[in-house]
Amino acid sequence: MSRAAALSALTPPRTARNGLALTAVCLVALMFGLEISSVPVILPTLEQELGTGFQDAQWIMNAYTLACTSVLMAVGTLADRFGRRRVLVVCLWVFALASLACGLANDAPTLIAARFVQGIGAGAMMICQFAILSHQFREPATRARAFAIWGVIAGVGLGFGPMVGALILAVADWRWVFLVHVPLTLFTLALLHISVQESRDPANHRLDIAGMLTMTLTVFALVYFITQGSEIGFGAPAMLGWAGLAVFGLLLFILIERRSAHPMFDFSVFRIQRFNGALMGSIGMNFSFWPFMIYLPLYFQAGLGYDTLTTGAALLAYTLPTLLVPPLAERLALRFGAERIIPLGLGTMGAGFMGMAAVNYAGQPSTALVLLSCVIAGIGLALTNSPTTNTTTGSVSNDRAGMASGIDFSARLITLALNIALMGLVLLLGISHNLAHVLPDSTTLEWTRLSQHIAAGKLDAPGLTVQDAQTALRSGAGWAMLFAGLGACGLAMLSRHFFRRER
Repeated sequence: MSRAAALSALTPPRTARNGLALTAVCLVALMFGLEISSVPVILPTLEQELGTGFQDAQWIMNAYTLACTSVLMAVGTLADRFGRRRVLVVCLWVFALASLACGLANDAPTLIAARFVQGIGAGAMMICQFAILSHQFREPATRARAFAIWGVIAGVGLGFGPMVGALILAVADWRWVFLVHVPLTLFTLALLHISVQESRDPANHRLDIAGMLTMTLTVFALVYFITQGSEIGFGAPAMLGWAGLAVFGLLLFILIERRSAHPMFDFSVFRIQRFNGALMGSIGMNFSFWPFMIYLPLYFQAGLGYDTLTTGAALLAYTLPTLLVPPLAERLALRFGAERIIPLGLGTMGAGFMGMAAVNYAGQPSTALVLLSCVIAGIGLALTNSPTTNTTTGSVSNDRAGMASGIDFSARLITLALNIALMGLVLLLGISHNLAHVLPDSTTLEWTRLSQHIAAGKLDAPGLTVQDAQTALRSGAGWAMLFAGLGACGLAMLSRHFFRRER
């Protein structure tokens, strides 16, 4: 038998190939979602076993997010030029090796560095899979069905990630939260090899390296200023230097994008009020819902005394609506218009956080009411997500849809990175404010040091009873809940304002 005949015998029929290709792409989405939502559950365990501090926990999450943001625009162009399947294969290998490094890490700096590399692979995977699905499924009906299945699996990864992380902790070691991606990635690579057709875009644009680097520099410098400033002091010369670097990077980014022939961000889209209204939805979800998820395991375990499995189940109440509600959200958006549903979703999310804050300030917070508030916040996110994605791309012409989608996705990840840091700062301020009443004779430096200790989930703070430390932690969490709720409500009003201007 000739080599060509042998290869033909090993190649599945077209229908089977499409099914395997969809399975491979869905596995990519599943891994991406799990890596976002399962890791927060293990942060308290990492603090105990690796000795990570509060800032370390923030960087374990932010390194992943910042890396995703930095490669978004670049990988789309590279995939168009060199082949979507080829670039996806490279990215999967990067993701698998970085996941292995995360699982083998023995200290916080190694884990943070591995998470950054893992984020590069993950962000690149997300961009490639959209182009592959569009090329593999060319008929409108089959393409719509493929994207619907992809959306469900992506929702499963995000929705059930906390429970998966909790189950892994219960039956194995925290390292398997990362190591589980290695066999999954190898299986996905095998499916890609036999099912996905190579595709390119011969009319691809040049790579905007200067825009990519300045945007990444700006976000990194600002996040570093927020996270480290709470420990070193925001007025310290080094911190002021980081703040100045963030401002300089932002100004340089705007200048480069305005002069570039092929910019990452075409600022003219911000003249479209409908686009702005939908973009407030993208920002609102990542201003409140996803950043707070980083701190929920800490609140449930150290603040309310839940064990790991109970924490995973409680987090499921927070994330499960994001999987169940989107079909309803799409029907509501079709009937009443995205201009009503997006602000409604943001307002519902804000109401969930405000309710959570009100319940939290009770002497003994009711578990049922806490979980109900989590469900309401999750419903708000689910009402916002699908209409936002559809409206940002649908409000511009077809030739600009890819760029609009890139701005939307970048806005989500940049807002997430910044608000993980900001929400952490608000949490520390809330704890410190409570300690000022419990330990009035202490200095600001001592309050700050104790706040860092308690925010890491360590309730054996010197000079405090466990109950006092727990109360201080709940106070800080309450501040973060109010921050999230007020932010979501404010962005709901801003979104409604833009939509009204469009009309």
